[in-house]
Amino acid sequence: MLDIQFIRDNPDLVEEKSKQKGYTVDIKQLLELDTQRRTRLTQVEELRARRNTLSDQMKGGKPSDEQLEQGRQLKDEIGTLEAELGPLEEHFQELLKTVPNMPLEDVPVGATEDENVIAKKVGEPVDFGFKPKHHHELAEPKDLIDKERAAKISGSRFAYLKGDLVLLQFAIIQFVMQTLGDERVLENLIQENNLNVSAKPFTPVLPPAMLRTEPYVASARLNAEEVTYKIEQDDLWLNASAEHTLCTMYWNEVLPEDMFPIRYIGYSTSFRREAGTYGKDTEGIIRMHQFDKLEMEVFSTPETGLDEHYLMVAIQEYLVQQLGLPYQILQKCTFDIGKPNARGVDLEVWFPGQQKYRETHTADFMTDYQSRDLKIRVKRKSGETQLVHTNDATAFALGRILAAIMENYQTADGHIIIPEVLRPYMQGREQI
Repeated sequence: MLDIQFIRDNPDLVEEKSKQKGYTVDIKQLLELDTQRRTRLTQVEELRARRNTLSDQMKGGKPSDEQLEQGRQLKDEIGTLEAELGPLEEHFQELLKTVPNMPLEDVPVGATEDENVIAKKVGEPVDFGFKPKHHHELAEPKDLIDKERAAKISGSRFAYLKGDLVLLQFAIIQFVMQTLGDERVLENLIQENNLNVSAKPFTPVLPPAMLRTEPYVASARLNAEEVTYKIEQDDLWLNASAEHTLCTMYWNEVLPEDMFPIRYIGYSTSFRREAGTYGKDTEGIIRMHQFDKLEMEVFSTPETGLDEHYLMVAIQEYLVQQLGLPYQILQKCTFDIGKPNARGVDLEVWFPGQQKYRETHTADFMTDYQSRDLKIRVKRKSGETQLVHTNDATAFALGRILAAIMENYQTADGHIIIPEVLRPYMQGREQI
């Protein structure tokens, strides 16, 4: 959630920035509700103070009829105000949660994703000397992907991954875990990008794949209508990405400053509805209802939050560079960064079989927007308590990066060269 005091101080700015993100919010009504609830709260506190004073006066002796009557009246008045305050507070909270986070100053203003800005390109697409194939065309003859039998068992947009493709996925996982656990790699990236953060390694986590409604709503990541699967008989949702059960880990906690930064690399199977048709995407493993993901999640102090975001983008670039894949960086515009984000970056890898760049990574900086509703705070050494800043970023969405490797490393005879950095995790093999 956005800080209500910031909204009180900047109502026109909040309304304008919300519109830039594609959200129409009734700031006037929100502030009217805020005034009403604060008035009721003040009245309740004043009545409680009067009742406490009356109780002190009645101690040590028999209360008079007048005092008893006054006590009953105060109780009734407090009850009436509290009954009014309940639905008022509920309505206020509902409206407050519709207000998106404010974009940072460097976020491009745009009304569609077409207005995202290409910040840079790295690497050149390979000239194969032959027409490159789509990854599903490479996988089918080698029996690496079986969507037909998966559809028979689970429906469309599921797949059996088999054989060497599974081994390649686990090679990627080991490569990422080793890289993010290497303090030397992080220190080099920090120095190269002039960042003021520590080189503390990421801790591997296998998070739960389900979470309850209350923390999911508080995370501002629940997309019930379009994306997220609900477990019918329980108050549980299947996570739509690994960071959803990572960012909620410290829900309602105050953490000592010595813990920060808290950096996790989580691996989880995730689930999304992916409604609609997407042409050739239905032929491969790009848009699946079930997919595996390696996700970075960082909790930081407020002053280091933005640099943590830059570090995560640098890590993403480093990982893709190590795989030798051409890519471009997009700075996402206001419309496309998402409700809780103050800044967002996409990394898109070149897919030669499709002759285009496709999103494989995203990096999201939320400032204290998530932590305000999740109530995750840091206890500073000074004794002050502050809301933490949160960041999440893709290390690898496994299906997409497998597809990218297959298409970029294909040979004329339909084999797939294994990227050099992954060969130590594939018993030294050079191709599939």
